[in-house]
Amino acid sequence: MTKKVLILGVHGKIARLAEKEFLEKTDDSLKLFLRKAGRLNPIQPDREVVIEGDATNLEQLVAAMQGVDAVYANLAGGDIKQQAQAVVKAMDKVGIKRLVWISTLGIYDEVPGKFGEWNNSTLGSYITNYRAAADVIEDSDLDYTIVRPAWLTNNDEVDFEVTQKGEVFKGTEVSRKSIAHIVVELIQNNTELKHSIGVNKPNTDGDKPSWY
Repeated sequence: MTKKVLILGVHGKIARLAEKEFLEKTDDSLKLFLRKAGRLNPIQPDREVVIEGDATNLEQLVAAMQGVDAVYANLAGGDIKQQAQAVVKAMDKVGIKRLVWISTLGIYDEVPGKFGEWNNSTLGSYITNYRAAADVIEDSDLDYTIVRPAWLTNNDEVDFEVTQKGEVFKGTEVSRKSIAHIVVELIQNNTELKHSIGVNKPNTDGDKPSWY
């Protein structure tokens, strides 16, 4: 079934990869939402609309969500909790249920051993902010999937495994291309509803990512 998907924070690297995969692998049409619309040229103007807006602005989000079947949020920043609150409120107002939300590893203290210690000390308040945002999503009545990637690489590969909330996180790294692929699959197949999934490349266990 062809869907209309709103991508929030589309200027991010994962979002640009996901945009490309949506266009290549599906018949979906896309709304591309970002703070400065001038930074982005649509790949396929007949299937994409670029919208300038702020993800903390309820009115702008509600306007962007008109006619949309699913929302993919690739947001960042110190105000990530406020962005989550605005997204949930806007989706409730418009009546959209499906949300895929990119978070980070470590928000449940699920990363074990020395890598977990290194991750916590390296990311610090970033984890706290993303946990607060995840709490907002999980407390909603949306059909959400929270995606918690390992440390990101630019490797040209789709190679990943998944852990659920409550399970120990595996591995240290994963490619952005893998996360983009997962986003498209989640929205196409409507799977992992009300789940928070950790995503890593298999056999990448260690005390820190390989490039550190």
